[in-house]
Amino acid sequence: MNIPDRFITLAELQRNDGENIPRRYIAHEGIVYDVTDCPRWQLEMHERLHFPGQDLSGEIAEAPHGVEVFTRPCVKVVGHLEEN
Repeated sequence: MNIPDRFITLAELQRNDGENIPRRYIAHEGIVYDVTDCPRWQLEMHERLHFPGQDLSGEIAEAPHGVEVFTRPCVKVVGHLEEN
């Protein structure tokens, strides 16, 4: 996976929730993804479980899919989640 040399703060991740900024970002294991173009992220909440603008690292085990979901064509890698 080619990860851009960009660092996203937690505040920036949270702002990109699809409400005030039209992009929808999520993070997993320190990588930030843009899921704006993914059909299942078009609603306010993804699969009645997850909101955009969050770090979902601790929640992937409960999902009906694995990390392969991050390789789908609609998912874009934005950069690294900046550590506090």
